[in-house]
Amino acid sequence: MLIHAIRNQEWGWALFIFAFPGIGAFWYFFSVYRGSGGSVTRGFELPGANRRKRIKELQAQIYHLDKPHHHSQLGDIFFQQGKLAQAETCYRAALERDGQDLDTRAHYGQCLLRLKRPAEARPLLEGVIAENPKHDYGHTLMALAETLTALGESDNALKIWQRVTENHSYPRAKVQLAELYIARNQLDLARAELKEVVADDAHAPAFQRRRDRVWVRRARGVMRKL
Repeated sequence: MLIHAIRNQEWGWALFIFAFPGIGAFWYFFSVYRGSGGSVTRGFELPGANRRKRIKELQAQIYHLDKPHHHSQLGDIFFQQGKLAQAETCYRAALERDGQDLDTRAHYGQCLLRLKRPAEARPLLEGVIAENPKHDYGHTLMALAETLTALGESDNALKIWQRVTENHSYPRAKVQLAELYIARNQLDLARAELKEVVADDAHAPAFQRRRDRVWVRRARGVMRKL
């Protein structure tokens, strides 16, 4: 836990673990590591919290009311925790009750992508983008680009990443766009994107740095290889 805290620049936690090895490591594991560091969805966050209290609230609302948005919100929490099978079950339940909700369709598509089922994710994501190209502040568009990359359609994916970076400065988008540039041997374009990610990180607020650190670390790693 101490090594993980240092690698992720959690200096307060690192000091606490060093001073109190037993309880510090235990507390860090349940407060930070289990919820983010060990998650397969780290770096691919959806809006929402993953608190146990909220899970209990939603489960109670589902039991008494069985509304589609409650199933969808619970799916978002499970997605955030990396519990993708449980998230899929919730999203499917939400769609059975309301098959038109954009958030549910988009987030279910992202879930399927992380489950390595991009062919199933594609129509969901494309349908949402057709109705609202700016859905989830560009996160759905990023998921579609990742889906196309997973399906081997790098040309189409590159166009979408360029579209995203025209309107947003997400490291997630810039790093993956840079990787596609490298695959095309467009090294100068790749360096420009990666340098911007690293430069922006130095001036970003703490919460943003924690959220994007997986992509900043990836950007630095790719730059060292160029």
